[in-house]
Amino acid sequence: MLQAVNRGFRHMSRNILKKIMGPEVHTHSCSTNSRNCKVANGVDVGVNRIFWVDMEMTGLDIENDQIMEIACLVTDSDLNIVAEGPEIVINHTQNTINQMGEWCTKQHSSSGLIQKCLDSKISLIEAEQNVLDFAKAHLPENTSPLAGNSVYVDRGFLRKYMPKVDDYLHYRIIDVSTIKELCRRWNSEVYKNIPKKDFSHRALQDIKESVQELQFYRNYFFKLS
Repeated sequence: MLQAVNRGFRHMSRNILKKIMGPEVHTHSCSTNSRNCKVANGVDVGVNRIFWVDMEMTGLDIENDQIMEIACLVTDSDLNIVAEGPEIVINHTQNTINQMGEWCTKQHSSSGLIQKCLDSKISLIEAEQNVLDFAKAHLPENTSPLAGNSVYVDRGFLRKYMPKVDDYLHYRIIDVSTIKELCRRWNSEVYKNIPKKDFSHRALQDIKESVQELQFYRNYFFKLS
């Protein structure tokens, strides 16, 4: 009886996800082709890994804005960094740059990202393949959630512009910003001591700060160590 209920619940969940997220959502099918997913006691430890992403974009409009830079890394379930992935600046024309809003233009000019995009020889397709290759090297398919700050935004851009990467990951996300909002409401003393960020708005540095922030919540908000 319980098995039947569980099967029915999984079927219902998949149908709901299809309506919300579009075409088929993969869940929990584990690939054994990942080269660096070690097996311990017969269990593939890679299934508990977390895939972290940060992007810099020309804006937040998924339909019109573009990915300028993407970086990724993988942690284990205890938030230790297993591997740092590529930090990729994608080529864009001056016409694309000219369509950015004031904030993005100012920020990405001061960080040097605009010039790096103009100088880059890497296309969006090449960037997607590089990120996918990194994910395949360290994660079983459809097992690792996507993590980061306000990562639902990154997920939307991944789904539109890097669908192969999006399809490879688990459909769930770990949004560190959500935990921050809960901490602000539930534990003001811990909230006051959240590590300060540099806000460099360069992808790899931003990811590492997100990992450090979640480590802080793990230790002091959830009190797991």
